[in-house]
Amino acid sequence: MEAVISEHFKKRLPSPIRLAQIEFLKRKDKVKDINVAIGNVSLPMHPLMKKRMKNFSKNSLFKKGVVEYSITKGLEETNQAFLNIIASSGFDVKNLYSQITDGGSFAMELVILGTCGSGSTEKKPLLLIDPAYPNYKSFAERLRVKTISIKRKLEENGKFSLPKISEIEDVIKREKPAALVVIPYDNPTGQFFNQEILNELAKLCVKYNLWMISDEAYRELYYGNEKISSVWGITNEKVPRIEGRRISIETSSKVWNACGLRIGALITDNKEFHEKSVAESTASLCANIIGQYIFGSLANESPKKLRKWYKKQSKYYKKMITKIRDELVKSLPGIIVSLPEASIYSVIDVRNIVKKDFSAKDFVLYCASKGKIKYRGEEYTLLVAPMEGFYSVKNSEENPGRTQMRIAYIENFNKMTFVPFLFAELLKKYEEERKNGL
Repeated sequence: MEAVISEHFKKRLPSPIRLAQIEFLKRKDKVKDINVAIGNVSLPMHPLMKKRMKNFSKNSLFKKGVVEYSITKGLEETNQAFLNIIASSGFDVKNLYSQITDGGSFAMELVILGTCGSGSTEKKPLLLIDPAYPNYKSFAERLRVKTISIKRKLEENGKFSLPKISEIEDVIKREKPAALVVIPYDNPTGQFFNQEILNELAKLCVKYNLWMISDEAYRELYYGNEKISSVWGITNEKVPRIEGRRISIETSSKVWNACGLRIGALITDNKEFHEKSVAESTASLCANIIGQYIFGSLANESPKKLRKWYKKQSKYYKKMITKIRDELVKSLPGIIVSLPEASIYSVIDVRNIVKKDFSAKDFVLYCASKGKIKYRGEEYTLLVAPMEGFYSVKNSEENPGRTQMRIAYIENFNKMTFVPFLFAELLKKYEEERKNGL
């Protein structure tokens, strides 16, 4: 008798943000790829972090090649770095508790477990705003926690519409979730949730006794004239009784250009939640201590210098996003491309220019497995993320992601200029081959 893997593993499919890369790695030809399916930032880290990475072996923590565990909560300096960053954006950190995690991803899993429980013992759903970052659904499935969603729509003008507060309230009353996840600088849509919107959502969390989880991976990466927003900008003065139910997920990955460090933080103003989260994490021992040490370099950086860094980052992305998005729109008349107000992503919708049986996932797999275009004397393909997995739909509903794909503005500026041409030509070639039955 053969060993049998679990039903969970049998049903597990790759994340949509990794799907194209996994398929591309199976290719035998020598085509080059431009991978904008995943937010794997290609910019250098903050100078203080680079300096620490270069000299880390000289530090007393790592002398003689010894790399020990840290305490489960993480190095004090690394926790202070995350609090210092929040404070640099103008928010009070006096009563906040910080815990270092293996990237923002592990923090996601912890907050689901800490607010909704596990499906084997509790039946409290997690409320998401669709299209939603798919890791939340994956972790919820792993923990057997039900997810429910508020649905946004991509309009013809490239903007995502958020349902009315009354409609969101109806979902909460009907489904009785334990927590709401909001991404103020949104992944995947690029939508920006200003402080007024966050305050309104917070009022619902208080009224219906929900935890408010704010994924702030892209805080400070926004491109308009509005003030910065955060769960830490919501206080009892603005929303009575919100304090004690606030949680933020932090990471070194995006604003700090350090995806591979796998360092994040789970920050809350609820002492009991913090203590129990650390207790839950003791099974994982601790986060990567080398990454903790490198990121800890920001613990004492001045607010002025940190804000200078934010400004530099935002200026770089705004210039790139504007150029590439405009070129995409020009390259395929009728295409819809969301214009990011924040973060580093656009959603492309081809619903107006393809046949009704078009599948974004099939197109993505085509590009990854055999699609190629000759450009500047070499053969290239483009890797993007299909959006179906970013939505939760009932069996009778059509998935808006069927014609949508997400691109990340993460390759260097020169490579990103390839994207509009490659996307347009690959789509034309794919549709032509489908037409001819190839």
